Order: sequence, then C-alpha cells, then structure tokens
Amino acid sequence: MKYYSTNRQAPVATLEKAVVKGLAEDKGLYMPEQIRPLPPSFFEHIEEMAFQEIAYHVADAFFGEDIPADDLRSIVYDTLAFDCPVVEVEKDIFALELFHGPTLAFKDAGARFMARLLQYFIRKEGKNRINVLVATSGDTGSAVANGFLGVEGIHVYVLYPKGKVSRIQESQFTTLGHNITAIEVDGVFDDCQALVKNAFMDEELNRHLVLTSANSINVARFLPQAFYYFHAYAQLKRHLHETGNRLVVCVPSGNFGNITAGIFGREMGLPVHRFIAANNANDIFYQYLQTGVYAPKPSLQTLANAMDVGAPSNFSRIYDLYGGSHERIADLVSGATYSDEQIRQTMRACHEATGYVLDPHGACGYQALKEGLKAGETGVFLETAHPAKFKEKVDEILATDIEIPARLAAFMQGEKQTVPLSSQFEDFKAYLMKQ
Repeated sequence: MKYYSTNRQAPVATLEKAVVKGLAEDKGLYMPEQIRPLPPSFFEHIEEMAFQEIAYHVADAFFGEDIPADDLRSIVYDTLAFDCPVVEVEKDIFALELFHGPTLAFKDAGARFMARLLQYFIRKEGKNRINVLVATSGDTGSAVANGFLGVEGIHVYVLYPKGKVSRIQESQFTTLGHNITAIEVDGVFDDCQALVKNAFMDEELNRHLVLTSANSINVARFLPQAFYYFHAYAQLKRHLHETGNRLVVCVPSGNFGNITAGIFGREMGLPVHRFIAANNANDIFYQYLQTGVYAPKPSLQTLANAMDVGAPSNFSRIYDLYGGSHERIADLVSGATYSDEQIRQTMRACHEATGYVLDPHGACGYQALKEGLKAGETGVFLETAHPAKFKEKVDEILATDIEIPARLAAFMQGEKQTVPLSSQFEDFKAYLMKQ
C-alpha cells in the first residue's frame, strides 16, 4: 500500500519509507491511500478470537501487501504479549485497561509493534543504524524506550520537558542506558515535539544521520493502536447484543493518535456509534468543535500531564480523513474538557462510589461518559496508564497508598542518566551532529 502526505505536496511513499522517515518531506503526516473494510464474517465471530488473532487481521488490512504473512503474524504476536481487558466500572460504563504491558501504559502496543517493524526493514535492507527521535509528555518515552531497548541497529533519543513528567514516568526512560538516550529539554512538550519535527526537516542533519520518529506521527506507531478497540468490542459484543445498546468510545486525548486509531477502526467496519474526545485544560480540539476554528496554542501543565499538548499533531489526519468538514467531524466526535480540580473530584467520586481507582487521564474519560452517555448506549473509556505511575498525585487525591507494581519499582532503582538541553533547535542539532 502507498502512503500520501496530509499536506499533499510530497511524493507518495512505500510503507518502508513512511515508517523509516516518519514525516513526509512537506511536513505532513503519512496516511494510507486506502482504509480497507474488514469482512462481515470477521465481526460475526470476533468474540471467539484471541487478542493476537484479532490484531493480526487488522494489521493485515494495513500492512499485508508489504509484509509476508508469517513475518507480520510474528511481529503482531510478539508485540501483544499482554492483554487489554475490559472491566465494568458501573452500569453501562466500562474501562478498557491499557496498562497491562511492560511499561503499564497504552503506548506499549504501538511502540512494540513499531520497534519490530523497523527492525524487520533494517534486516531486510541491511541498514547500519537508524536513529529514533521521540518527544514525550509522559508515557510515550517509556513505552518507546522499552519497546526498542536492546534492538540491534536502532538508537533512541527521548526528548522530554524538564520537571513536567512524573518521577516514575521519568525513571522508565532515563535509567535504561544502552541504546536509549534521554534528553531533558528546558521547555514544554510542544518544544520537544518542535525539535523532533525540525530535525526531520534539516537537510544537513539528515545527511549525517538516518532519522525517524516513534511518536504517533509515525504510521507504525498509531495504526497498531487500533488493535485494542477491536478487542474491546469483542469483549463487549455479547453485552451489546443482549442490551441492544450502541457502543460509545471515550478517549482521553493529547496528541490525538489514540482516538485517530479508533476512528480508523470504525472506518474498517468496527461498530462504534460515536467517539468522545476528553481533554484536560488543553482544550484545543474541544474549542474547534464549538467554533469550527482550529487554533493551536502553547500547552498548559496539568494534573493529566500526558495530555498536555497544545498542538495535537494527529488532528491533521482526522481533518484529512473527513475532507476538512467540521460538520462531519463534529457529528462523529464530541468533546469535553476538565480542569485539574474537576479531575480530582472525579477520581474521588468514582473511588467512593465504585472502588475503582482512576488515573488522572482515565478520570477525564470516565467523567465525559458519565456526562455524555445517552439512553441506549454503552460506553467504554480508555484507562491509558496504571494509577501507580502517578502515585504521589493519586495517593494525595484519594488519601490512599497505591501499591507500586514490581515492574515500576524496578525502574526506580536505576540511576538517572540525561543530556540537558535548551529548547533551541541549534543546540539540539549540534548535539546530534556529534553522534
């Protein structure tokens, strides 16, 4: 399959080029030329299939033309060595728990898939070294760093905003060493993302190094996130059939890769009635829905830090998919926005009423469903990270003492290793040119 740029000014690319380059020459994001619907028979028997088998069929629709079936199946099965269960929180509201992977966050699926796909292309083409640049507001860095850790031929540079990720999140990518370098940027997430994008556009730098990105701007990162939407439907199919309810999916949204993957799943035939994009105070998409004007702005630091994005990259994919039609987008996706205090109140109320512990991001999704679910609907919100990743905040809000899973505790024993840099591209370029 070929991939085109959302800016429509770059040549179409092969899957390999789209994955290795990450960003098109005209600064647009790559989009598949087709979104192939899955056959009705797939959905008729989906509840009988294992997660990995479901994911393979979805992956085949996107990547099957370019990767032999046995290789693709191996990549998918190795990626998904963990489950993403659906858990009932209260009547007609379910949590899709995406924190059962190695770094206890939803990005494990996309990061692990991309690492294995990129390694496949390296081996196929005999490339010497590929350098992965990734900006993170929290969980992306840990998922990518651990997904690529020890992968021969790939070096990862994780850029993160100084003092704006949790201590546990930071420990997951600053203590690894080997082929992982953590760069501590004196700025906000948007500065980190701008450094990555500018690096891709710099001709001199790209002559010196082979660069790609593992942010959700990369098709190999965001498309695999569609896997767990299908798996969620498989787990809820019986409930939906018995109640006659329609499925609503609520996604805590930052850079919009996650919800974009869900929308792609719907275009493939997944029976999702509508989506809700839950924002924190960084409500750029919410404001777009109200006004029809997309107006990025500097990000604000919030309790739900992984959603602190003031210029969500993947909006361009949604915009492209629906031909720039505000009406079509607003008809499919509604929005909600929550302040830090509202997030705190939601976490307390949910815990008191149900016993379920929300992380700050999941709290946005849960509350948006509570407020927006209609009669005849069943809602699923994405619990995108384990609450223990935000232990200090969660403990304070809920007056509790969350146990830290052994996998997280192990990261915290390591020694922090970082490269401090300003938010100026010239400094970042100078550093990379020495590598």
